[in-house]
Amino acid sequence: MKIGIIGAGNIGGNLTRRLTALGHDVSVANSRGPHTLTELAEETGARPVPVEEAARGAEIVVVTIPLKAVPDLPPGLFDDAAPGVAVIDTGNYYPQQRDGRIAGIEDEGLTESRWTERQLGHPVIKAFNGTYAQDILDRHRPAGDPDRLALPVAGDDEAAKRKVRDLIEELGFDTVDAGGLDDSWRQQPDTPVYGLRAGTEAVTKALTEASPERKPEFRG
Repeated sequence: MKIGIIGAGNIGGNLTRRLTALGHDVSVANSRGPHTLTELAEETGARPVPVEEAARGAEIVVVTIPLKAVPDLPPGLFDDAAPGVAVIDTGNYYPQQRDGRIAGIEDEGLTESRWTERQLGHPVIKAFNGTYAQDILDRHRPAGDPDRLALPVAGDDEAAKRKVRDLIEELGFDTVDAGGLDDSWRQQPDTPVYGLRAGTEAVTKALTEASPERKPEFRG
C-alpha cells in the first residue's frame, strides 16, 4: 500500500519504521524539508518528500504534527491522493503546554479531530493519539496473543475507518470502534483510554467511562 506520513517525530518516525518493514511504500515529510530526513530514509527505505508531495498517490495519509501547525499545511494537500484516501489524525490539543488556545475547540465545543478535519478540508480518522510511540516498535503482537494491545479508532467514514483498522491490525494491535468523530472526545487527553495499555475489553470499558468535560489543565 502507498502511505504518506506528514510529521517525523516519535509517532511518525516509528510508523515509518514499522510500515516500511511490513513492505508498504512510504513517503515521509516534515516541516523542515526532505534533507532533514536522510537518516530516517536510509534506515527504513522510506522516500523523503516535501509536505506538498506526501499524499501523492497515497491510499492512507497519517497527519502526525502539533495541532497548532495543522492550519499551516498547504491547501489542496490531498488533491493528488488515491481515490478514497483515508487520513489518520494522531493529534492532541495541549493548550497550556504547546498549542495555545484554539477557539473552535474551546468556544464551539468541537472535538480535537473535528477541528483538524475542518482545517484540512478532508474527513479524518482519529487513531494513535493515545499510543506510546515506543509501543509501535515494541508492543505489537500477533492476533490472538493475550498480551495484544487494542487501540480506539474514531471516524465518520466507515470505509476509511475499516481501512485504518485493517492497517492497525496488520501492525500488530487490535482495534475498538470508538464511534464517530463527534464521539472522539472519549479518547482525547486525560480520558481513561488515553495512554491505556490494555486489550479490547478494557479499552471498550474505558471509552464508556469518559467524561466530555474538559478539565482546567486542558483549557487555554
